[in-house]
Amino acid sequence: MKQPLVIIGPTASGKSDLAMAYASAAQAEIVAVDAMQVYRRMDIGTAKPSAADQQVVPHHCIDLVEPSAAYTVADFADAADSAMAKIRARGRRPLLVAGTGLYLRAVTDPMEIPGQWPEVRSAIEARADAEGSEPLHAQLAHLDPLAASRMEPSNERRIVRALEVTIGSGRPFSSFGPGVASFPATQFVQIGLRWPRAALRVRIAERVHRMIAAGLVAEVTALLDEAEPMSRTARQALGYKELIDHLQGRCGLDEAVERIIVRTRQFAARQERWFRRDPRIRWVTIESNPVAEALPVLRSL
Repeated sequence: MKQPLVIIGPTASGKSDLAMAYASAAQAEIVAVDAMQVYRRMDIGTAKPSAADQQVVPHHCIDLVEPSAAYTVADFADAADSAMAKIRARGRRPLLVAGTGLYLRAVTDPMEIPGQWPEVRSAIEARADAEGSEPLHAQLAHLDPLAASRMEPSNERRIVRALEVTIGSGRPFSSFGPGVASFPATQFVQIGLRWPRAALRVRIAERVHRMIAAGLVAEVTALLDEAEPMSRTARQALGYKELIDHLQGRCGLDEAVERIIVRTRQFAARQERWFRRDPRIRWVTIESNPVAEALPVLRSL
């Protein structure tokens, strides 16, 4: 049986279109490796595959939990492993479409995943709300310099998690397993989509405006109206955080849209830096059309 495939790339790089083009003509099913597509009813802002696409090609690891639920890397690894086992049992090939680097590494390179310390995390999150992420990053740099060196000071979600584990377990976050800086041999065949930076910036802006036109404001409004509040992780999702600020009167819509574009571009840059470290990825430079330019490579693997 052929090895599982992985398509890697930053937001708006065309991963999903390429995956559909490949999987619809091959014996493949898609596994979404996205930390936000696991949440139900968060559809437009996460660029979740349409119902029509899901009828053509089976998709897995989307709509797994309510937006109010806490969801961990370990939860995702279990779900992805189960999905891939079922796909292989049907004689088909798993095709992972990956935008969330840590979730992908938990699948391709099983690691020792630390436990959870809710009281510790709650206290750290309260500090994040009051002080922002940079003082927390400075504390992490004191407690675990190696972990801090692998995280941007603005990446609140990862910093909070690293501090939770370091304080809660009494051992450095970076001490759990070989870490994400190790790249052993793997059964997964990985290709990455690389765009010229200026072109990707344009694609991101166009994507954000399409989401607004498709009803993202209404989607966020409906989520805020639900009985169970969105989890902290879900509320931090690209587009949702900014539109929550707009709907709660902290900024106008035009300002929120511009913030979404800026934060999405920053996130795409972090994605590229994360994936660029992995020497096992075969990169395909895209000039204009990811399907036309990368599909022949994918079919050869």
